[in-house]
Amino acid sequence: MDTHTTSAPAPTPSPRCCIAGGGPAGMVLGLLLARAGVPVVVLEKHLDFLRDFRGDTVHPSTLEVLHELGLLDAFLQRPHNRIEELRGTYEGRGVTIADFRRLPTHARFLVLMPQWEFLDFMCDEARRYPGFELWTDAEAVGLLQDKGRVNGVKVRVGARSPDSGGPKDIELHASLIVAADGRHSTLRDAAALPHISYGAPIDVLWMRIPKLPGDPEATGGHIAAGHLLVTLNRGDYWQCAFVIRKGGSAELQSRGIAAFHAEIARIAPFFATRLPEALPDWEAVKLLEVSVDRLESWSCPGLLCIGDAAHAMSPVGGVGINLAVQDAVAAANLLAASLAGNATDKEIDNLLPQLQRRREWPVRVTQAAQRLVQDRVLMPVLSRKAAASTAPRPMPWPLRLLGRWPWLRTLPARAVGIGVRAEHVQSPRA
Repeated sequence: MDTHTTSAPAPTPSPRCCIAGGGPAGMVLGLLLARAGVPVVVLEKHLDFLRDFRGDTVHPSTLEVLHELGLLDAFLQRPHNRIEELRGTYEGRGVTIADFRRLPTHARFLVLMPQWEFLDFMCDEARRYPGFELWTDAEAVGLLQDKGRVNGVKVRVGARSPDSGGPKDIELHASLIVAADGRHSTLRDAAALPHISYGAPIDVLWMRIPKLPGDPEATGGHIAAGHLLVTLNRGDYWQCAFVIRKGGSAELQSRGIAAFHAEIARIAPFFATRLPEALPDWEAVKLLEVSVDRLESWSCPGLLCIGDAAHAMSPVGGVGINLAVQDAVAAANLLAASLAGNATDKEIDNLLPQLQRRREWPVRVTQAAQRLVQDRVLMPVLSRKAAASTAPRPMPWPLRLLGRWPWLRTLPARAVGIGVRAEHVQSPRA
């Protein structure tokens, strides 16, 4: 896959903005700033975007941003699956949980697309503007400062390229550094920005299972026998998330992979015969250690944090990418004109706290909802033992309401698909 890379040395002239992290937040912000005429460099520490088990859900609010940029039709030419409703099973009984077809957006569906396709598309569009550069195999490993203000990053290049001659560190200066380098952000730690950690009672095991003729088509969740399995229809395979108690991976592995196959088969019997081949050992199962946290301050002079670097989200609802993209749009709305113009460093610094004032409330509300679901829904499910009787348990009342009144399904669709305070593109186009 061509990611249109530029290797060190530093560009000439130096960029106005440097974004550490080539994920959704970094690439969307890079595109929007380049579109506004801002010289910008995005640093991606890997050689390309090809990595499994990154978030693959593109929400209607993100599709609306693409529509506002005139890119939606081109984006939907990329390989993807459209999800108009989310379905689930509870003790073998089906229920529709969310219906996106009534949302007030141009795209009334979720898109499941490998994240590398999404990032590659954003890179292609950003490269249309002369001020954009993407460096791969370029990891931001430290901050540069002058008189108490961040004015650049130390970049380690060549650490992953076999023919690079070995890693070396270079300095890259810019008026603004944006940390979009994820929940384990090196730059936010380097700036010693304090954060609030809420912990999480769950972890998630990710895996791929082949899709066969006769399988159900719906993306959704399956609850049975004290377990929760989320299945995402990816066309020729299922991307699956098996929810476990925090720290429970070692105990699960101690029982052996065959016992794990049996647990999945109890939840989703149609998987039973293909599990030994699909998951021959624990190497085929990837652990996501769930954390929920939020920075007390998203910025300091010369540095701004967005996306997971500012607020790590739970996988509940799959809204992490949505929040990151919304941060990027809001940051471009706030900063693009100043960065494209002659604003001084002090004028840029004065703008940075406004992003937190704009975006912190949606993050707080979303994290509170995720923690509520974790504590009041997921943990009771995981604590429940397999029933001795073969009679199914009564369906929980929220699921019964969704089954009885279809119009209620728009509420979870809106919460997942649009979220709190959706952002719209207001940044200029040069």
